[in-house]
Amino acid sequence: MSVFDFSLFAKGGPMMWVLLALGLLCLMLVIERTLYLHRGQIRSTAFIGGIKNILAKRRIVEALTVCEETPGPVAAVVKAALLHADDSADAMRFHVQEAAIVELPVLERRLGSIAAIAQVAPLVGLLGTVLGFVTTFLAFERDYATASVLAKGMWQALLCTAGGLMLAIPAHLAHHFLSGRVRAIVRDVEWAGNEIMKYLQTDYRGVSPGTGPAGEGGAGEKK
Repeated sequence: MSVFDFSLFAKGGPMMWVLLALGLLCLMLVIERTLYLHRGQIRSTAFIGGIKNILAKRRIVEALTVCEETPGPVAAVVKAALLHADDSADAMRFHVQEAAIVELPVLERRLGSIAAIAQVAPLVGLLGTVLGFVTTFLAFERDYATASVLAKGMWQALLCTAGGLMLAIPAHLAHHFLSGRVRAIVRDVEWAGNEIMKYLQTDYRGVSPGTGPAGEGGAGEKK
């Protein structure tokens, strides 16, 4: 008999339906978060290098346009720095941090729900196991504990335990994977924010409007 046979699933009792609903919800959350984080993670080194090349030509409007067209928190933080390129270091740092505070919680959205499903699934399975044993002992109490009645309770107990674990294990792994992606993006945001602020406060302000981009652009790339 196949593990995915519906008749076998039905033997698990009502808690199997709860596990199925949690599993479908978890799957949708994981797919949505994976696509969102994949879209938000860019090659930050190449992106910052391109912004520096544009700024070396004193084309800050073009740099802002590139940031607006680029998805993800890295571009949003860089845009915040560019919008306040002429401010003091403290003011620029405040606006960059403000942009990061807005963007970073969005990355962690729904990860808590995935973690909650991973933690609750074994408990739901345990509840189904207990209900299966209750069914078995009720059969004993009524003096008609036939083999079929005992098998029904044991099937429910074992299948609910297995179902809870089969849901919890991949949910934990998915949460770990997505949390790692979030940490990677956060590191990119921190690096990009520091790099663009350093560039704006040193190389960019040292370039005069009439100066050609060759020398200053090269210096910016070395930073």
